[in-house]
Parts: sequence; structure tokens; C-alpha cells
Amino acid sequence: MSDHLHKNCQDLLGSLSEYIDGELPPDLCREIEKHLEGCDNCRIVLNTTKRTIDLVQIPVEEETVPADVRERLFKRLNLDDYLNPQE
Repeated sequence: MSDHLHKNCQDLLGSLSEYIDGELPPDLCREIEKHLEGCDNCRIVLNTTKRTIDLVQIPVEEETVPADVRERLFKRLNLDDYLNPQE
């Protein structure tokens, strides 16, 4: 990898977050996109970063245990007190 290309990669990675967030001027975006066309390593970093952001932003769905399953589990674990709490 030439020093010039290496410098371009460092520049890209330094502004990757702003690029993904759409916070860079259009001319700089075009320059980055031109670099990405010829640099597999930077494309991989960009795609991995985008995927990571997507995964972090997916809301976690709370799973509820059906009552009958919960009851069987508590009985199996001898947790009858939790099934019928004393008032």
C-alpha cells in the first residue's frame, strides 16, 4: 500500500462517523466515495460500522413467558411461594 493511499485510508477512517451520519460537505462525500470504490479494506470497515450501528439501534423486544410455562418452571424449581405470594 502506498503512503498516499494509506493517508487516504487514515483520512477516511478519521471522518467515517461524520460520513455515515451525513454531516460532511458533498464534495468531501464524493471524495470518500471515490476512495471507497477502489479500497476494499475501507469498504469493509464502513460496512461493518454501519451494520454495528444498525444492530445497536434495533429495539430489544421484551419476551414474556406464558403463565403455564412460568408455573411449571416455578414448581420444578420449588418456588411455590413466588406463585402464590402471601399477602
